[in-house]
Amino acid sequence: MTLAPKELAKLMDILDEENLDTTLEVLSNQLHQTFAKEDRFKVGMTLLLLLQNIDLLPNHVQRIMAVALLFDLYKGESLASTPFATVFVQILKPSEETGNGVSRPNFSGHIPVLSPCEKNLLAHLLGYNAKEITKKTPRQIIDELYFATTPPIDLTNLQMQLAERHAELPAISKCGNPIILPDMDRSKTAEIDKNLGRNIAESLITSDIPLCSQSYRPEFLRLAPPIFHSANELTWMNVTKPAQFTAEYDTGMCVSNCAGAEARKLMGKAFKSVLTLQQQQHLVTELDKDPKLVYHIGLTPGRLPDLVENNPLIAIEVLLKLMQSSQITEYFSVLVNMEMSLHSMEVVNRLTTTVDLPTEFVHLYISNCISTCETIKDRYMQNRLVRLVCVFLQSLIRNKIINVQELFIEVQAFCIEFSRIREAAALFRLLKQLESGDIGGLTVPPAKNKIDMC
Repeated sequence: MTLAPKELAKLMDILDEENLDTTLEVLSNQLHQTFAKEDRFKVGMTLLLLLQNIDLLPNHVQRIMAVALLFDLYKGESLASTPFATVFVQILKPSEETGNGVSRPNFSGHIPVLSPCEKNLLAHLLGYNAKEITKKTPRQIIDELYFATTPPIDLTNLQMQLAERHAELPAISKCGNPIILPDMDRSKTAEIDKNLGRNIAESLITSDIPLCSQSYRPEFLRLAPPIFHSANELTWMNVTKPAQFTAEYDTGMCVSNCAGAEARKLMGKAFKSVLTLQQQQHLVTELDKDPKLVYHIGLTPGRLPDLVENNPLIAIEVLLKLMQSSQITEYFSVLVNMEMSLHSMEVVNRLTTTVDLPTEFVHLYISNCISTCETIKDRYMQNRLVRLVCVFLQSLIRNKIINVQELFIEVQAFCIEFSRIREAAALFRLLKQLESGDIGGLTVPPAKNKIDMC
């Protein structure tokens, strides 16, 4: 059902803009001499495809010739019975406009909004002076009809006949979307080289997909009837009149529920700014309702630091719900390696008191905190961070969350280095009490160098 490359080349030669001074009658005769009568439909589908994709026919001359040739293919037959009658109705149909007088864009696959010149030409072909208009050249038609008023033509009878014919067709044949989409940027059409345009048209038209099937339609599915065994078997399907079918779509497909969409929206804000208390409570409530929602709100290990710094309480809730995730190790790794701050310590401390974190992660985080305090240059910030780390370590030790024996030497050296800070001295005293056994439950090995900071 498609034209061969050589046939397409002949058709494009007829539509060449160099035929500006050749009458439409001569062009029509060339068309009928080049193509046999049984190829009319293939030629018409090709012309229709070119008109639908205006970037393939960017020149007014070419579109005038395409409209005239399409009309001439079935000349002499009843217009309503021809396969392209609906195309002519669509061309002459007034373009819908918005309140500002701007034309609305056509649906993809429809004839684009043509100039008044093409509409006037078709109106004359359908009217009383068809013979006169075919004796004119495209140049003359542009000069005479471009700014002329479209002559009135009554299409009511034609539209009624087409409606009756379409009513006999099943609904499944009247739905579908084209698989070839035009470039809606009209500014590029003038830049398309003529040879490039021909190559594109040849690729589309001579493809393995028939022109009449170049649209995507939903698959029509129904149960296969059982094998007929006997005359007494119950009739499976008894069609007494032409069956009418309607396409059924799953409107919920690929559409998330409102709660999930709202949770994702709030999480997107949580990465960038602090949520209000009401927003935090709403997000936590939605996560509690659907345990699997936490996997679909856009949180990745790479975005965890932003969430921790802006909304640590939300980060805690989310990490607790991700404990069974296969990626929880990645989240922990990002958490303990991120820049030390009050919020990150708050998250780690809360997690350690709620769930059993891997020991290596807790120890790594403590080591990173100590390293940060030792390398920071700003004295004020250094003192502030040292206080935070000391209070954090005291909490972990008193709650027996960390094995102080494994960190004793490192923590003791930290306390000695910052002995000028009160919280560091308090932490050192706690270590000494553990070492001496004054606090039950934890013991530490004797240190080689005993330094009293009291």
